[in-house]
Amino acid sequence: MNIAWWVQRWSELHPGKTAIRFEGSSISYLELHRRVNRAACWLQDLGIEKGDRVAVMLKNCPEFMEIYMAAARIGAIFVPINFRLAAPELEYILKNARPRLFIFGADQVDRIQILSVNTARPPLLLSCLGGRPEETPFIDYHAETATFDGKAPFLSKYLSPLDPTEPQVIMYTSGTTGKPKGAVLTHRKTFFNCLNAEIFFKLHFDDMMLILLPLFHSGGLFIQASPALYKGATLILHSRFDPIRTYRDIEQYKVTKLLGVPAVYKSLLEVHPKERKDLSSLRVCAIGGEKTTPELLSRCREAGFRLRQIMGQTETSILLWAAEDDFLSKPGTVGRPVFHAEVGLVDPDGRPVPPGTVGEIVVKGSILMKEYWMDPERTAETIREGRLHTGDLARMDEDGYFYLVDRVGDMYISGGENVYPAEVEQVIESHPDVKEVAVVGVPDEKWGEVGHAFILSKNGVSPQPSALIEFCKGRIASFKIPKGFSFCTDFPRTALGKVRKHLLVSVERIPTREPPADAWITSQKERI
Repeated sequence: MNIAWWVQRWSELHPGKTAIRFEGSSISYLELHRRVNRAACWLQDLGIEKGDRVAVMLKNCPEFMEIYMAAARIGAIFVPINFRLAAPELEYILKNARPRLFIFGADQVDRIQILSVNTARPPLLLSCLGGRPEETPFIDYHAETATFDGKAPFLSKYLSPLDPTEPQVIMYTSGTTGKPKGAVLTHRKTFFNCLNAEIFFKLHFDDMMLILLPLFHSGGLFIQASPALYKGATLILHSRFDPIRTYRDIEQYKVTKLLGVPAVYKSLLEVHPKERKDLSSLRVCAIGGEKTTPELLSRCREAGFRLRQIMGQTETSILLWAAEDDFLSKPGTVGRPVFHAEVGLVDPDGRPVPPGTVGEIVVKGSILMKEYWMDPERTAETIREGRLHTGDLARMDEDGYFYLVDRVGDMYISGGENVYPAEVEQVIESHPDVKEVAVVGVPDEKWGEVGHAFILSKNGVSPQPSALIEFCKGRIASFKIPKGFSFCTDFPRTALGKVRKHLLVSVERIPTREPPADAWITSQKERI
């Protein structure tokens, strides 16, 4: 179940097969295996032992993958970090994970030099990848790993993973509801995620997997990269998303498999038809990470991207998936459970709910995280009686298809009635002058809680709150209609584009536990 062994095995069976394409260069499975060994030897030379954490903050590149596999080979725990984080967020993760080694790109040097982790006790080893090593005090990754070329790490039962339930990765959640949590993911979990992805993508040895999503996220690392390496396929890595380059590489490399978030496909659709390329090589295109509208699915289909939908989270990876034609026969569905998992719906007391009834999605099986790192309290809240409570509310039809309703934490109660913001958002987003909306529940003296809508206007035209209220009437119940409206220039988001609702607070009369919002919000309120 160790991912590093998969690369070693393919290097023996098909040494010349291309494992990774990156910025015009290619790396064979044999070369990748040697690079993994070289990195593993370097880690051991630095004193990294089984169970130590190795943090990496890099854009998509071959070195990310070789360090990921080298850590797995010697039993160290890999900690991928979002390179877009602000300094306080980065400090929090480093202090929580307490890695022995932190590897980062040359573009991050200025940020790293001012962090308090430079004076951490015990000392934190810092290594820089790229740039001019003589200008920084950091360990030069390329220079030092090169000295171990042709060597293999020393492994024993004490220096490498024995039990598949041992931790392999600590992946921090996106932090949509507060401080990120470190989900501890095991070797076994990665293996069964790969088996699920193999079925979903219909993965094959000859596949060309284009990876646009960041590897520090579950979508890029566990749904695409790891399963592709398990099958001996080829990874095409992009360090950043560029829609023109995406079209070009799909045609040039005959890409067969692709995964993107809604924002990716929206950008691809904005490319002028004359600048688009041949998409006939694509066999499976997947979309996930954020809510998907039927309109987007239809537009993508017309453009040549016949999309399958996936739904999951850091703690489990893929949970549900829907085939290309399911959105026609089952409009609004997020699919059925993956093969290697038990997925169900329960009420607040943990009892199964019948078809058609809203319940919380719970999961059992080998794809579950082990725990939250150094957080037994939140682990106990999330994993109860062997089931992981996802926090997602959904209903299921008689055929076993799930329909997402909202997040447990997003739902609010107004005058004794449950309100699901996602339902309200869907109505408001159908207004011709609304580009995007996020609805949150806020305290109210009369009703307990009421809705407040944060809105991105379309084409710079902000509709009047009274017009939005009239638009909602007859489409949703009156108690669901937001009582306040704020017009924004942008939303705070996670790396995958999810709105961080806990940061969406107005400076005017919206109680919150968070600091006031930035200047990109102007607030208007209207009572009904």
